[in-house]
Formats: sequence, structure tokens, C-alpha cells
Amino acid sequence: MIENELLDLTDNNVNGLQNDGMMEHNLRVFSYASVMAATDNFSIENKLGEGGFGPVYKGTLESGQEKAVKTLSRCSGQGTFEFKNELILISELQHTNLVRLFGFCIHNEERMLIYENMPNKSLDYLLFGIDPTRGRLLDWKARFGIIEGIAQGLLYLHKYSRLRVIHRDLKASNILLDEHMNPKISDFGMARAFVHNELEANTDRIAGTL
Repeated sequence: MIENELLDLTDNNVNGLQNDGMMEHNLRVFSYASVMAATDNFSIENKLGEGGFGPVYKGTLESGQEKAVKTLSRCSGQGTFEFKNELILISELQHTNLVRLFGFCIHNEERMLIYENMPNKSLDYLLFGIDPTRGRLLDWKARFGIIEGIAQGLLYLHKYSRLRVIHRDLKASNILLDEHMNPKISDFGMARAFVHNELEANTDRIAGTL
């Protein structure tokens, strides 16, 4: 199972994950060289934004496909636990309103997740961004579609997915929008999976946004 392969992502075994290759669920292991080439050495022109995990860059693969490269910042409050958690959970989940994960890259202390690129960025960018013209994309039809899509994604996570998942950090910046303004729930680093007969659980870690 992919969980067994990913749970042991430590500094002792990352050397075996340096080259491009495939794992279960069509999850690709990207080489550091291919990520560097795709993002033009993480150029500032390709930077899409920055969240609690770290900066996100647009990358263009040799095939011409555009991807989003989410990098774990050394200054981030998140770490290897959140990286593994997001990688394991999102690779097991498939829904039109969840962001699609294509693969990951591990290089020395660097940790990167490669996602589908969302041309309309995040919901908070449209709601609270400095460019007032972007907000005009959110007419009532678009807003209703976004609300409905988020609800469908949550219903899948809570009821219909193989894993019952509680996101624990749902906010506007974690709702990404594709070219058709369809919402995709992202950032599963804080998420928690439950077995289907489990009704409650305690946590010893702070979850959510400070």
C-alpha cells in the first residue's frame, strides 16, 4: 500500500526517491532537476503565492502541462508530519471538488508536492485581493456554484470517501478555483482520517489556522 511506502520518508531513505518514477495511484516521484527546470529555478516570476506550508510556484513540464509546486519552507510551522499526512490522504481521495495531486519531490531537506494548476488562484484572492476587478468574477451564479462545490467536496470527505476525513483547516485561502471557477478543496496537512464507526476522537496537536 502507498501508506507503507510513504510513512517511512526519512532522511535515511530519500536517496531512493531522487529519480522520476511512478508509485501507486499514478502518483509520480519527480526528480529535483525536473522540478527546477519546470519552475525556472523557482523564479519569482513563477511564484503563485505563499501559505502556511510554504511558497507555491507555477511549473511547466516538458510535455507543456502546467502544474503547481508547493514547497515546504524551512520557516514554516508545518513539517514532515504535515507533508506525509497531506501526501497520504490526498493520494487516496478522488473527487471533482478536491485538488488533484500528481506527485511529490524529496531532495535532501526539500519537500515538494506537485498539484494541478488552478488558473483563478484561491477564493480569498478574489474576495480580499488588492485587484478589485478580480472580484467581478464572483457574480451570484459563480458564488452559488462555489458554495455548492465546496459542500459536495465536504460531503464526499465526511460520508462517501473510502476514508472519512475531517479537514480541520477549511478557509477561503484553501479553496482553489480552476479555469471554469469550479472550487477545489486543498491543503490536507492538518486533516484527520477516521474509521467509519468512529464518532469522536481527541487530539494532542493544535489544528487549524492560528
